Amino acid sequence: MNLSKYIDHTVLKATTEPKDIIKLCAEAKEHKFFSVCVNGCYVELAAKELTGTDVKVCAVIGFPLGAMSTKSKVFEAKTCIEDGASEIDMVINIGMLKAGETEYVKNEIAAIKEAIGTNVLKVIIENCYLTDEEKKIATQLCLDAKADFVKTSTGFGTGGATFEDIMLMKEIVGDKAELKAAGGVRDLATAEKYISLGVTRLGTSSGVELVTTGTADPNKY
Repeated sequence: MNLSKYIDHTVLKATTEPKDIIKLCAEAKEHKFFSVCVNGCYVELAAKELTGTDVKVCAVIGFPLGAMSTKSKVFEAKTCIEDGASEIDMVINIGMLKAGETEYVKNEIAAIKEAIGTNVLKVIIENCYLTDEEKKIATQLCLDAKADFVKTSTGFGTGGATFEDIMLMKEIVGDKAELKAAGGVRDLATAEKYISLGVTRLGTSSGVELVTTGTADPNKY
């Protein structure tokens, strides 16, 4: 298994500096990761650092709370694509989902997908705040809105990905969308287990450790 091609090499902390992005991109090039995942202000820098390589730039939108207006999220997504991203990881409006405002959630996802065209949209449903029924509803809304991926977590909530959540989500998506596990993917056995359950992308800041030693610092996202 070529684990590198499953990894979105990630740095999203509030304290991230430009030098951290340059390091992230160098590591992604060295280990041939699928993408780097960064906050919007660093998309241009990451795109510049990765020019001439196959490594994609992924940007997070409405991160990490998901509570921004739809207009703000759409603008942010379009700007990131213009700046060089080809993948968008957006956070749903969790409060609206929990309030039963499913049309709001679906329409927001659809608006962002429309705004970015053929570029890849991954939708973070932040499972740690949802009941199993809400997870099912959120996953189905992602399909209805034509998202490319459903993603478990931001890595900044009260919990990250779990095997149980991936199995639940896979039952809904089937082969109609892809799955991304994020938050807590810090050892090779866990990564391989997620892939065996149908995950096609892993969000982790521990990518280098995963492909070199098989384990990582437990304090990293």
